[in-house]
Amino acid sequence: MTEQWQAIVLDETNTDDRAELDRLRADPTVEFLDRLAEQRAGLARLTPPPTQDLLDEPMRWIHYPWRRTVVATLGPVGFRHLRLDRNRNKITAEEQDRLSKLTIGIVGLSVGHAIAYALALDGVCGELRLADFDEIELSNLNRIPATLLDLGLGKPVVAARRIAELDPYLPVTIDDRGVTSETADSFVRGLDLVIEECDSLDVKILLREHARAHRVPVIMETSDRGLLDVERFDVEPDRPLFHGLLGDIESSTLENLSTHDKVPYVLALLGAEDLSARMAASMIEVDRTTTTWPQLGSEVGLGGASVAGAVRRFGLGQPLESGRVRIHIDSHLDELTAPTGAVHIGVDSDTEKSEDSSAPASSTPAEAIADAANRAPSGGNVQPWNITADSSSVRLTLARDRTSGLDVAYRGSHVAIGAALFNARVAAAGLGVLGETSIEPIDDTVEVSIRLGEGNDAALADRYDRVLSRVTNRHLGTPQIIDSATVAALSAAAEAEGTRLALVTDRADIDRIAEIIAESDRIRYLTKSLHSEMISELRWPGQADPDTGIDVYALALDETDRVKLEVSRRPDVMALLRDWDAGVALGEDSHDRITSSSALAVTVVSGHSPADFVRGGSGTQNVWITAEEHGLAVHPASPVFIYAHRTAEFLELSAHYATALALLKQRFDHVIGLKTGESIVLALRLSHTDTEAVRSRRRSPLERLSTR
Repeated sequence: MTEQWQAIVLDETNTDDRAELDRLRADPTVEFLDRLAEQRAGLARLTPPPTQDLLDEPMRWIHYPWRRTVVATLGPVGFRHLRLDRNRNKITAEEQDRLSKLTIGIVGLSVGHAIAYALALDGVCGELRLADFDEIELSNLNRIPATLLDLGLGKPVVAARRIAELDPYLPVTIDDRGVTSETADSFVRGLDLVIEECDSLDVKILLREHARAHRVPVIMETSDRGLLDVERFDVEPDRPLFHGLLGDIESSTLENLSTHDKVPYVLALLGAEDLSARMAASMIEVDRTTTTWPQLGSEVGLGGASVAGAVRRFGLGQPLESGRVRIHIDSHLDELTAPTGAVHIGVDSDTEKSEDSSAPASSTPAEAIADAANRAPSGGNVQPWNITADSSSVRLTLARDRTSGLDVAYRGSHVAIGAALFNARVAAAGLGVLGETSIEPIDDTVEVSIRLGEGNDAALADRYDRVLSRVTNRHLGTPQIIDSATVAALSAAAEAEGTRLALVTDRADIDRIAEIIAESDRIRYLTKSLHSEMISELRWPGQADPDTGIDVYALALDETDRVKLEVSRRPDVMALLRDWDAGVALGEDSHDRITSSSALAVTVVSGHSPADFVRGGSGTQNVWITAEEHGLAVHPASPVFIYAHRTAEFLELSAHYATALALLKQRFDHVIGLKTGESIVLALRLSHTDTEAVRSRRRSPLERLSTR
């Protein structure tokens, strides 16, 4: 073997290497290529930024003797880091490291060339052993990515050179004798995996005999109809060769067969019924009108991709059973269908937004009061109340079937009922039938009622129109100072209902809260149950049950963010991000909205009982209406942990992230100045924006209103 095929790595800080570089520089027939500055710049631009040690790694010169060229490049660690950066997160950095420890042998370098290059390209091996006795001929150039300049060279040499020009640091050894009975054992020994792509049936059996003896799995790809074959001798050392398709045959039985005589065995291995019609017809014509069976370069390339996928699974310990599968392009092309995606690009939200009449659809005072109560905000717009009424009263009780994982101990539902109670009182005052209000404890909840009387409250009555038109506005705002009169009015609104207002206006504190809520939202996305509930609350155009949940157009997302939301709906995507401890971008939207706000209004009550949260809900609704009266847009922006008080409740929210949520709550409580014995009711984002909000729809209260 005289052909040069290994790249020579030279380190200028080494005396011998420096002398060799001087010799090469003095040779006018040797070309030096130096694009190192661009490589260093590319390395420095990576996200996350590489460590300084990596940036300072000494460079190398790579000598390719067959090209009479020397190339400047990064050191081995930086080179791999930059070259494989675009693999993420198809292959994570940790997975890439695991795969780099694999030693893989490939026998047969027609199809095997494509496989070897695919493995090197993906960086999923740490060492390659290549074996083939054959040389490149012109008839090989339909499927081997060689050139006329390679004719007469050994197939292992051509493959090894191509890999060296891709990655000079990847160790590759070659054997241009192929695999024989004398070399098979030494070839297989020490391998993690054998990929068999040779034409000789006796060598196919021989390789498997030795692979089974050394408990090394074997993968084969035949390219016709994309057949991928896996034999896991590492976990099934007694498994019959070729799945028993050739019986108890030995390699010596198949030596020196002609191509014609191989056909019955090939058909037994591949399955006459499973061959493509063109391959099956060609098998009949072998040695008659065609020299051998056909292969297409494009199908060989597909085989490289499918084997690389199997190698990734094997190397990462993912499911890869013994057996066969066909990855057949023609079959898939026969299944072309029109896409039916749910992404609505270019749709004007004004034509899609929900309708919610501001006029009460009612004929009696009780129905009008129920309608007003029903317009109160609730988490995910689930409307967690049952409304009953007669001629003398309207009652609100907890609807236990309309809750979510965030609604710890029904605290969020009780806040919503408190907001509905405030609306009911306003409507009763506006209609001149305001009577007494009561909040009666019942087990772990309350029954709230308002009696219809003859009383009035001018201050409440004046807010009737505001209650009917109240809206959640999620649009980005322009941070502005909130004047002292507005601040005083907001605080008074909370106090009027027995609630304290913590108004955060300091920009540094708003930034801190933005970071906390962003991380809280990331955890919500990455917790399976919370993610499922969050997605179930969204209502896309044409989706069932539009009178509950949140219209996606009410989220105030641009088209790009709506498409991202489509991706974020997928639980498999969230599971991967959770495994990678990634997904920072999942909280970016919340972060941006918080930082675009003029203030964060956090309502607080003393106590932790259902009645306390009902009282807090009334105070929060009063703050909301007051904010809108002063020209502010309001958007509830409460974090996941808002209603969790004890360790068990954080575990209930998210077992995996319970500790993280508890720490986030501590930080949040510190920023707003929560006192001992107090509970957070809700966090409202207050913004200055002129953009009109899309209103969420409501169930008709008359559908659920029980009169008695």
